[in-house]
Amino acid sequence: MVEITEKARQKIIGLIGKSETPVKGLRIDAKSVSPLKVDFSLAFVGEDQQNDDDTVIPFDGFDVLVDPASAPNVEEATVDFVDGLMGSGFKIEGPGSAAPEISGPVADKVQQILEDRVNPAVASHGGFVSLIDVKDNNVYLQLGGGCQGCGMADVTLKQGIEVMIKEAVPEIEGVFDVTDHAGGDNPYYQGSK
Repeated sequence: MVEITEKARQKIIGLIGKSETPVKGLRIDAKSVSPLKVDFSLAFVGEDQQNDDDTVIPFDGFDVLVDPASAPNVEEATVDFVDGLMGSGFKIEGPGSAAPEISGPVADKVQQILEDRVNPAVASHGGFVSLIDVKDNNVYLQLGGGCQGCGMADVTLKQGIEVMIKEAVPEIEGVFDVTDHAGGDNPYYQGSK
């Protein structure tokens, strides 16, 4: 059902070992935001936090619990632990969280920058950036996870992501955020005027 990389498994076991209260395992919630995007979240759960309708997936050292609504979105998900420029954190990818297929030499270059530089940097804050489209030398991105609704999303976009993309792909003229930030967990986003 769900895959957990060895690096993520070791990190989870380490965190469980440091917990002051007994931990049964890890709950993975997966909320479908759109046909292209799933928001995943992780939480440690105690013995008394298992629901009768949870699917329990045993791993070496802990169990993963998934509620019925999340199960279809967790079906082929992979949990990893990544080290990035701005820190480390868990990263979950599933079929619904993958960026749509956009092809062409410019789109391929932009996608490579997102995969190699941008997403590892924002993963430490639980965020990710998806390429939505490249049109007329403009890039359209969607920010998700911890980046959706974040008060610093505009700064991250203009001073971080846009700079990285324009340096690597000089033909790009503009980078635009098409995220619904009001729908995020932290709806304090104020886009530039």
